[in-house]
Amino acid sequence: MATMTSRERVRAALAHKQPDRVPFDLGGSILTGIHAQTLFRLRQLLGLPERRITICDPFQMLGRVDEDLAALVGVDVVGLYGRINMFGAVNGDFFDWDLPDGTPVRFPGTTGWEAREEGFFVYPKGDKSVAPSGRMPKSGFFFDNIERAPRVDPDDRDAAADFALDWGPLTDEDARYYEQNSRELYEGTNLSVLGLLGGGGLGDVAMLPGPGLLNPTGVRHMEDWLCAHISNPDYITDIFEVQTQACLKNLEIYHQAVGERIDCVLLSGTDFGTQQKPFLAVEVFQRMYKPYYKRMCDWIHRNTTWKAMFHSCGCVEPLLEDLIEAGMDVLNPVQFSANGMDPMDLKTRYGDRITFWGGGVDTQKTLPFGTPEEVEQQVAERLEILSPGGGFVFAAIHNIVANTSPQNVQAMLRALQHR
Repeated sequence: MATMTSRERVRAALAHKQPDRVPFDLGGSILTGIHAQTLFRLRQLLGLPERRITICDPFQMLGRVDEDLAALVGVDVVGLYGRINMFGAVNGDFFDWDLPDGTPVRFPGTTGWEAREEGFFVYPKGDKSVAPSGRMPKSGFFFDNIERAPRVDPDDRDAAADFALDWGPLTDEDARYYEQNSRELYEGTNLSVLGLLGGGGLGDVAMLPGPGLLNPTGVRHMEDWLCAHISNPDYITDIFEVQTQACLKNLEIYHQAVGERIDCVLLSGTDFGTQQKPFLAVEVFQRMYKPYYKRMCDWIHRNTTWKAMFHSCGCVEPLLEDLIEAGMDVLNPVQFSANGMDPMDLKTRYGDRITFWGGGVDTQKTLPFGTPEEVEQQVAERLEILSPGGGFVFAAIHNIVANTSPQNVQAMLRALQHR
């Protein structure tokens, strides 16, 4: 088989055709990234120039995978990151910060970063006139949401008013940013460009507390949110209607900006699965979530050449048929360690209809706690199961976390050389 470019390789996999080798994603999204600490140590191990790691996602403290590392290890995907991070601030005004373990990073000062005795804090839109929305303990490695909204009864609330500011329209500045950056990535590389628009994550609990909002209102605590599905489902679906309308408008603006320069768009990051089973009954998903996802995916498939990517951790096999019917093309992170997520079974039953973007190595146990030999063995097994017929983009199962041995990451890369 003739050697493909990275872009051709990913497109073949997405079309369920056998590429010349399995495409590889490291750092192409906030769900396939690597923690700054592990990234810094990996660069040292591989003999790359030592430099401060630029934080591309402050919430999870993910480091930007620079071109030298990407080229060395054969990365095929580059992410079209947005201007605004999860805390509602433009990723800019970077300053030098040595993490408590000594890792040197460049962190966006636009977040209103602040060090206190009890940890490190960031503020929504960098505005220190309101309460901070994120906290990282001094012994921690990433930020946690701070729930700031008072607990309320959904029966007394107006859903549209409560969540009116969560999904604003893309601005002209956003559109210009996406147009320029998508063009640079498409014309300046032969990598597959992954669009990180988001905005379609119905009930995404990472966004539920409103980390980028100055004064979030409404049902913002996870347990209250889940209970409201039963006590006041209309409140939930009213929110989904507002979100869907905003998402459809932003998809239109986004498409005008990036055209067909992206191959896939990350639409939803909502986690529907626990380690053992889905959060929701299948019939609840079918009634309350599926119709809105279908409207979003239908727009993508009618108006673009993109594939629609959904992220959901945990056991989601019971929901896969409905997600496929709703229009999901790509599933990430494919958590094979969860109940009912056997790789051979999923490949056999869904592999001709879903592209598995992830699943390459377990980041809960094998990669952080296994031996290099165990890592290589698992990667080889996953490649053997998932590679045939395309429909597979190799990535770790979610982000590579802090305190992961760089030797284990190197073992993953070594196993991939034989793909």
